[in-house]
Amino acid sequence: MKLYYSRGACSLAPHILLRETGLPFSLERVDTASHKTEHGSDFFAVNPKGYVPVLELDDGARLTEGPVICQYVCDVAKRNDLMPAAGTLARYRVMEWQGYLNSEMHKSYGVLFDAALDSTVKAKFATSLRTKYEWIDAQLKDGPYLTGTSFSAADAYLYNMTRWARYVKLALADLTALQAFMQRTAERPSVLDAAKAESIPI
Repeated sequence: MKLYYSRGACSLAPHILLRETGLPFSLERVDTASHKTEHGSDFFAVNPKGYVPVLELDDGARLTEGPVICQYVCDVAKRNDLMPAAGTLARYRVMEWQGYLNSEMHKSYGVLFDAALDSTVKAKFATSLRTKYEWIDAQLKDGPYLTGTSFSAADAYLYNMTRWARYVKLALADLTALQAFMQRTAERPSVLDAAKAESIPI
């Protein structure tokens, strides 16, 4: 398999999970500004949507959308700790978190990264995002990870996005459970290896 990624972008979550599972894969970096791959190919030919991640399967088929790619990777690897078995409530809990992070958190960060938007608009989104993080912090006080004691696909996504807070100056240092989660996750070998491969700070 091949993962098309951009350094530190939302493609980091499936990258982490590929390393967690030990599945064989290769990486191809994408410049999201020029929409060219590291080999000079037109990324729109890979994904007409124009964004990462994209997982290219061994038969040439391609999957897009991070949460779906994460579910696929975990299912192929038969890692029910990362993505519980289909039909179980535990699986729907992980998917519930993935849905929340994707719809409520990810898009807010997109606004904060948009240099063309008015600072007043950004401030409103930052306040809303901070409130959501306060709720997540409260949930993390019940266990080391989002759904309890086991690291899951949703945790990879939360870690991935929360790294972005430093770049948009979103103050989260006082959220102690969240910070403990970030430190705990950053120490996982899969995260360290993914960060090294992408040349990004943990």
